[in-house]
Amino acid sequence: MDKLRYERELSGQGFKYVCGVDEVGRGPLAGPVVCAAVIMPLDDVVEGVDDSKKLSAKKREKLYGQIIEKAVAYAICRVEPRIIDEINILQATRLCMKNAVESLAVLPDFVLTDGNMTLDISIPQKSIIKGDYYSYSIGAASVVAKVYRDNLMCEYDEEFPEYAFASNKGYGTAAHIAAIERFGLSSVHRRSFTKKWQ
Repeated sequence: MDKLRYERELSGQGFKYVCGVDEVGRGPLAGPVVCAAVIMPLDDVVEGVDDSKKLSAKKREKLYGQIIEKAVAYAICRVEPRIIDEINILQATRLCMKNAVESLAVLPDFVLTDGNMTLDISIPQKSIIKGDYYSYSIGAASVVAKVYRDNLMCEYDEEFPEYAFASNKGYGTAAHIAAIERFGLSSVHRRSFTKKWQ
């Protein structure tokens, strides 16, 4: 499968800087939603880029370094639990993606987003279902966002060891839920996702 198909088509139409955008962390009970926007060169491809969920943590870490090194530009943004609770996770994800695009040091002239997301931006855009699998740029963004968020949750694990964030990354595992029932909620839990324990 040609993961550069979308990028090459857009390049052929005259779009020089094609940006891929993806998010990580829509479903967890704790931690922010994280989005990455990445503009990758098409003449120096990082081999092995894929949907970050299909890659091992070790492989993601290696690819992260290569993507950051080769990117024309990249940006990582996060929206914290307090904002997620205020505006809901869908709007928080849209805001996070928009902020990531607008934080790029190089302005893209086309944006590819994963899933079914339409962003409030003036730049031409296209959303692709399973984009992190089908598009090289979105796949690169998914790796960057995933590694950043996983590392952040490991930092939270040191602050709140009782919830085992290093292993569950904030998702609602049985052990995580048992910890909430025993210790209550931390400051990084999403209140809108954890109403039954308030």
